[in-house]
Amino acid sequence: MQRWLRLLAAALALAATAALAQPVSGVDDSGRTIRLAQPARRVITLGPHLTEQVFALGAGAQVVGVSRFSNFPAEAQRLPVVGDAVAIHHEQIATLKPDLILVWRTGFPERARAPLQALGVPVFESEIRSVAELARSLRTLGVLLGRAEAGEAEARRVEQQWAQLQAEYARRRPVRVFYQLWHQPLMTINREHLISQAISACGGVNVFGELPPFTPTVSWEAAVQRNPELIAMAGAASDHPELGQWPRFPSVDAVRHQRFALIDGDLIGRMGPRFVQGARALCEAIDKAR
Repeated sequence: MQRWLRLLAAALALAATAALAQPVSGVDDSGRTIRLAQPARRVITLGPHLTEQVFALGAGAQVVGVSRFSNFPAEAQRLPVVGDAVAIHHEQIATLKPDLILVWRTGFPERARAPLQALGVPVFESEIRSVAELARSLRTLGVLLGRAEAGEAEARRVEQQWAQLQAEYARRRPVRVFYQLWHQPLMTINREHLISQAISACGGVNVFGELPPFTPTVSWEAAVQRNPELIAMAGAASDHPELGQWPRFPSVDAVRHQRFALIDGDLIGRMGPRFVQGARALCEAIDKAR
């Protein structure tokens, strides 16, 4: 009996090993098909949201290097930092011998991303601009990392949370929202940005949603003319809002009523599994402005 059990255990282990060795493939956000002879076991994540996605899939042990500001979960802070928005350390990446590199396409300049191809390692480019694309990313990375079931489960969780949020705030009075990325110069987002979609889900109206640039710079005069009812920006609850020149314009509804909202930037500003938490905080701020 014991011999039979040992044989069964060995057979199951062999089957599991064979399954892990099967080829996998997935399409990244630039439309390229990434093909691997087997699920990736040594992964570089160049983008905090990519680090969060991989850890959310239970594949944190497969990450061998991260980009700066990959601070969630706590385990990610102990990994080698191999780049930031200014530069990617290609030689350091090569020494870590990754079999898959995940990179945030607009988070790193082309001159920094291009040499990654010369390493001979498959490069997955990420550019998420909707919750549907976030869910697709979780599913695709799940396949590439040998965590397909976890990817499906995490994607469905995000989709369900998003649907619930939309249903909860549907048909509420619209609120004009200015989302401030930076105050000097004054920068905001257009409707294609994931944060703008959160504004819409909350019943808000992005006052500069129609502008062509993804993160447009606008004049203070133009911002005042749009007369936002709420000015939202990323920051910790303990921070002081970067008001810039807003106090000079008491005629603006948001200034007159002191409606400035700080939303946790690690939640609302990242394209990761915690995004809906940040969106909910934004919804609550918009609701108060009503």
